[in-house]
Amino acid sequence: MDAVPCLRVSSCHTQQFRNRLQLSGAFDHSLSLVKDPDGTVLLPILPSCLSQLDLQSLRNTVPSDLCEIVFSQSPCLPKKHKTKMGQNKLEKMLQELLESRGERWMEEFRADLPRSFQRHGDLVLLGDSCFTLPLWRKIDDQLWSVVASGLGARRLAKMSRISSDGFRSPVVTVLLGENSWVKHVDNGISYEFDVTKCMFSAGNITEKLRVAAFNCRGETVVDLYAGIGYFTLPYLVHSKASHVHACEWNPAAVEALQKNLQSNGVSDRCTVHQGDNRQLQLCDVADRVNLGLIPSSEDGWPVACRLLKRTTGGVLHIHQNVTSPLHNPAANDAPRRLSGKKAGREVWKAWADETAARIASLLRDATGAPWLTNIQHIEHVKSYAPHVHHVVLDLECRPSLMETERS
Repeated sequence: MDAVPCLRVSSCHTQQFRNRLQLSGAFDHSLSLVKDPDGTVLLPILPSCLSQLDLQSLRNTVPSDLCEIVFSQSPCLPKKHKTKMGQNKLEKMLQELLESRGERWMEEFRADLPRSFQRHGDLVLLGDSCFTLPLWRKIDDQLWSVVASGLGARRLAKMSRISSDGFRSPVVTVLLGENSWVKHVDNGISYEFDVTKCMFSAGNITEKLRVAAFNCRGETVVDLYAGIGYFTLPYLVHSKASHVHACEWNPAAVEALQKNLQSNGVSDRCTVHQGDNRQLQLCDVADRVNLGLIPSSEDGWPVACRLLKRTTGGVLHIHQNVTSPLHNPAANDAPRRLSGKKAGREVWKAWADETAARIASLLRDATGAPWLTNIQHIEHVKSYAPHVHHVVLDLECRPSLMETERS
């Protein structure tokens, strides 16, 4: 089955979030919720309701640190397909294959099967923690076709690690099939890419939906880290930006980006700039700059300041991984102790304040005149790691002379 959109929540708040999803009509009753080993729960969402789901409202109603959209690649099976048998389809097929080769099925083989994987159309991308036992290499000639059949795929690939080539390229081996290009459709936008050269950030779906809801008519947008078009395309297709300058230094991502611009019919409103965005020869053009790089887009801040229109300014969308402090119950300042959720938000606000001041300084250096910065919004995208949160700061930047004239 295709990847299923889910709301990932902590187990102690499962019922509250489930009730909220049911009230809004977004809960998919045909699928089963999934309990992960890390103590979180995946609540299946109807794909048709995903773009209308108000995450901020959910976070405001339920006192929880965790509330994010993820895509489950395999576990949310329809309830009618649940079985008490210990073997799934893939396991049975592999057991039959081994027995036909005179091998006896052992418990260690079950532990070496894929527990999760990414599905890209008819291609399944396995992680590096499965099929590691030497036995599998003995049946390599038949193994991968059986695995693909068991997982309902026609093509199969395996990712071993992320390359240190500066592009964060995946190190992927195609196991079955020849063509490694795949296609995703999110919110009516088609994304195509080569799985051996690019990765797809499914976890950023909520931010892509938020960008798609912006009204950018008449605006020029610069996307400093365009990738295959994660945010460039929503700005063009849904937000209706007049023009987007898309900057990307990975040649493989640029190839996919140009293909995606063409297939979505928006290539006439986008200029692709290949190379290091710090060398970008643009200035004084942008109403809005997207800085969608984590863990930090700080290297792009001076570039973004140079890009904003000198007379009217604009908005910067600054992505960052922000680390929240560990909660220490033994601390002596008990009367002032904050809950984990509130402490995290205060850290995000402190980072946003510091960033706003830094941007104002960079703008002053770039233009020789004072600017005013205003924090419009801080959006929580997802939990990146324990106590590390991917957030986006919407920062309005205006020349102070312009603000003086307004008043």
